[in-house]
Amino acid sequence: MDITSMEKIGYGIYVLTANDNGDKNGCIINTLMQVTSSPAAAVIAVNKQNKTCGMIEKSGKFGISVLTEETPFEVIKRFGFASGRDTDKLSGADYVETSPAGLAYLNKYSCARMEFAVKNMIDCGTHILFAADLTDGEKLSDIPAASYSYYREHIKPKPQPKKGWVCKICGYIYEGDELPEDFICPWCKHGAADFERVDL
Repeated sequence: MDITSMEKIGYGIYVLTANDNGDKNGCIINTLMQVTSSPAAAVIAVNKQNKTCGMIEKSGKFGISVLTEETPFEVIKRFGFASGRDTDKLSGADYVETSPAGLAYLNKYSCARMEFAVKNMIDCGTHILFAADLTDGEKLSDIPAASYSYYREHIKPKPQPKKGWVCKICGYIYEGDELPEDFICPWCKHGAADFERVDL
């Protein structure tokens, strides 16, 4: 993969979905990198501890739902703060549909959905980079996509801690004097090395 070919990096709140022999799962990711426009191709990074990562490795495909500014916190909490190993995040939600290719997507709280076929996988230690071609896509609404700054200001406003740690990747704040060495960000799935101390 030639990283100099990157055209656009999107930072937002996306629900990544995958399936493996009928077993479906989803999680929040915050970065989608477009690498070429013709053919349309992108790269995502997924933490290897996430169940969704293994499902993409096996199936060779994944879906992306671009969440909107109208997404309630409960939806983001469902996909970003609960373990997919212990909880079925997709079943029972009236805002989840299945595409013709069999991938779940959020129809009610997404402004767009995309599906990709994996071309290449690169092991980067804690994460796997998946380079993939766009195979299907659909605009679902004109509602603006949610950014992390919008999330913090409007979806779940949170007072700044007096002491804590902030993720340099996505802005998640961990409150407390000490950050555990094995801490994984619940939003972007990066480790403690990507946090810095904040004193306010």
